Amino acid sequence: MGRYAARRLLQLIPVLVGTSLLVFTMVYGLGDPVKALFANHPVDPAVARQLRHSLWLDRPLWVQYGHYLLGVAHGDLGASFDGQPVTTLLWTAFPNTLKLTAVAFTIECTVGIGLGVLTALRRGGFLDTAVLGATVLLLSVPVFVTGSVLQYLVGVRWGIAPVTVGAGAPWMDLILPGVVLATAPLATVARLTRATVAENARAGHVRTAVAKGLPRRRVITHHLLRTSLIPVVTLLGTDLGALLGGVLVTERIFNIQGVGYTLYQGVREQNTPTVVGFVTVLVLGYLLVNLLVDLLYALLDPRIRYA
Repeated sequence: MGRYAARRLLQLIPVLVGTSLLVFTMVYGLGDPVKALFANHPVDPAVARQLRHSLWLDRPLWVQYGHYLLGVAHGDLGASFDGQPVTTLLWTAFPNTLKLTAVAFTIECTVGIGLGVLTALRRGGFLDTAVLGATVLLLSVPVFVTGSVLQYLVGVRWGIAPVTVGAGAPWMDLILPGVVLATAPLATVARLTRATVAENARAGHVRTAVAKGLPRRRVITHHLLRTSLIPVVTLLGTDLGALLGGVLVTERIFNIQGVGYTLYQGVREQNTPTVVGFVTVLVLGYLLVNLLVDLLYALLDPRIRYA
């Protein structure tokens, strides 16, 4: 497995470079950061030339990208237009997003997988019908509707949770945003878990375990779930990568100044160094999460071996 992980890490390099090149070209090649810096107001030509020279904007695009990659290799993602290093913005925003991600991902895994297993083992019953109907509803309602309704009911009407969450908020204050963030992924995880568990319940290795007289709990946990959760882990890995990117709508609703919130501000203000730096780090995080998911396959299914 060590050789496989090393090979996959090497494969991440061209993917990361290609993705960052695409984002860099779209942001710097299709717009004028200097005009964006002055909000498209008239600017003195001499000042504009000096700024373009200091920002390397008067060089060819491939030279600009090479200069950017050189900075990334040394841990420098550049500076935003207000002078703050992008790495400082990342270190400020990421803890808030990581806490929200941990809460939402825990709810998604525990509730989604739990409901999926229960409904698969009791197909056709009242619980199965109720969960299937609820998951369809959760998937149909947009996140901004769910967030606004829960924010009004739980935060304003009943006063159980805070309406907005500031920086450094305690874990309890993140439960409501975590629930909002986990609603749609939770429904997808529950439905996928139900389908895979129901399918594998008729598999040969499960029937053999039952025929040997093993306890029902051991059959479910050691023989049924381990093989059934492989596609679910793939889905969870994709969701975790999206959560680490900071879900923009949820962070905006609850005023959580995380990655999604900061990235939105960078796009709105056309702060190109912030956008490119954040997207580069997010792509790297997403690729590492997918690598972790691939390595988890061998732990779930002993039949899987990596060369």
